[in-house]
Amino acid sequence: MGFKPHTMLNKIESNEILKRLPAHLQQYIKPQNYEEYTSINQAVWRYVMRKNVDYLSKVAHDSYLEGLKKTGISIENIPNMYGMNRILKEIGWAAVAVDGFIPPAAFMEFQAYNVLVIASDIRQLEHIEYTPAPDIIHEGAGHAPIIANPEYAEYLRRFGEIGCKAISSSRDYEMYEAIRHLSIIKEAEDTPQEEIDKAQQRVDFLQNNMGRPSEMAQIRNLHWWTVEYGLIDTPENPKIYGAGLLSSIGESKWCMTNKVKKLPYTLEACTQDFDITKPQPQLYVAPDFAHLSLVLEEFANKMALRKGGLEGLNKLIDSKNLGTIELSTGLQISGDFSRVIDFENNPIYFQTKGETSLAYRDKELVGHGVNTHPKGFGSPIGKLKGINLAIEDMSPRDLKAYDIYEGKTINLEFEGEVKVSGEIITGTRNLQGKIILISFKNCTLTYNDEVLFKPEWGRYDMAVGKEIISAFAGPADPESFDLITHNTSSTTIKSKKTAERKELESLYASVRNIREGKSTKFSLQAVMDLLKKHHPKDWLLSIEIYELTVGKDKKLANETLENLKEVKKKRPEAAQLIDDGLELVKAP
Repeated sequence: MGFKPHTMLNKIESNEILKRLPAHLQQYIKPQNYEEYTSINQAVWRYVMRKNVDYLSKVAHDSYLEGLKKTGISIENIPNMYGMNRILKEIGWAAVAVDGFIPPAAFMEFQAYNVLVIASDIRQLEHIEYTPAPDIIHEGAGHAPIIANPEYAEYLRRFGEIGCKAISSSRDYEMYEAIRHLSIIKEAEDTPQEEIDKAQQRVDFLQNNMGRPSEMAQIRNLHWWTVEYGLIDTPENPKIYGAGLLSSIGESKWCMTNKVKKLPYTLEACTQDFDITKPQPQLYVAPDFAHLSLVLEEFANKMALRKGGLEGLNKLIDSKNLGTIELSTGLQISGDFSRVIDFENNPIYFQTKGETSLAYRDKELVGHGVNTHPKGFGSPIGKLKGINLAIEDMSPRDLKAYDIYEGKTINLEFEGEVKVSGEIITGTRNLQGKIILISFKNCTLTYNDEVLFKPEWGRYDMAVGKEIISAFAGPADPESFDLITHNTSSTTIKSKKTAERKELESLYASVRNIREGKSTKFSLQAVMDLLKKHHPKDWLLSIEIYELTVGKDKKLANETLENLKEVKKKRPEAAQLIDDGLELVKAP
């Protein structure tokens, strides 16, 4: 993929934080193309925001209204990423535009860099209350305002930092692709129902056949029940802070009724799955933002990131994806883990396949990148048989006593029958002086009767470490691997422009111009005449005309109300939206 990492950023360069983003995250960024938003899109934004702010000022956490001001999000216009970045910079954050869903690990890693990912598309007028696809109303009006609260912003950053290390299962990626596909075709205008049903069946099938939930699946549940659908305060008197609720007119009202169970937020929420396409039957209430961080730390303590060991290594093998183990010496091995041999429930040998890199403190060891280890890397770990002192704990005198010394031919026998024999070339030490790697020539590595390495294969590098202290998704040093491979199976579908649609857009543009005091193609009366004649099912523009005529042009205001009554008959499903819109006009 001929991606030039910095070209994309130059278009939105207004925030130092964006310059820190590594290339493997930059590949997901796309230009916002602000001029592509139509006047219908702007009217959808304005309606949802007016309705939300009116309602949410009563039920949202105090940070919401405060945050709208701080993040520069206006009720009148879809936010411009350039403007948002200028303002977010003040609170140490940045924003980038992406195309719909991106992989969960990338999404979380953006958060770890204090970057808010914003899907720049906006929902269709037909899906004004809720869309399963991420859109700018959800991200801009939902996520951004709460970030102005420093305690919550730190939770989000920390969540990203821990979340991007969570290990996925091979099924998780299939699920991500299936949900992305379903959300795109549901939001698109002319998708045949049988195609939506087929995509829904695929999601349902995967949901029922995921096996044991991976770390990534569990941490995504925590993300969903806090960042997306979280409530705060007490179960009896909750306030909204989750972006999914802040951006959905329907759900923010629904969640406050007794039909939705309110449970105290605990670690158990990590086992509660969710369905992205339906309203949530239960929600979790945290007493305050600090409590969110406590639960996150509780979860992190259960992750392979902090536990390592045989279980952590097995999770990486199951993931069939690039991951890293860290040994007690600090040596990190990144690759696709394919095998582990264990003895008394401890790993005594591990193997990767394909490109592998060795690192220390998240920096590749010189001479140990993927060019040195293109076909995999295997090494014994643990203690030597009959010796209480691990190699990493031996002083220079101990090493000499056991013949672990340059130029010596040696036989090392590890617990569990893994044996290494060969001539030591050299050892690599860490900053504390511990040996982390020993290189051999003429080396043979065996496990019982199985030969794991032969002398004719060349130099053998043996990792030194008595135990695996950490295992996590992704590489230790992202520079070690070519991670610019982003290729989505589907991209979001833009709405088609019929002649009828273009005319409707020009009518919306005229009303917008009149409201802003600009010159315009049609008068309000002309707009109403054309609306009734050619667009009898449109309701939102009539609300906008009514707003401009009520108390000023009685005749046209009444005509507009009559038109809205007719639309309600033709489209009963829009009746509540129309009534809510008229309420907003009457409200001061």
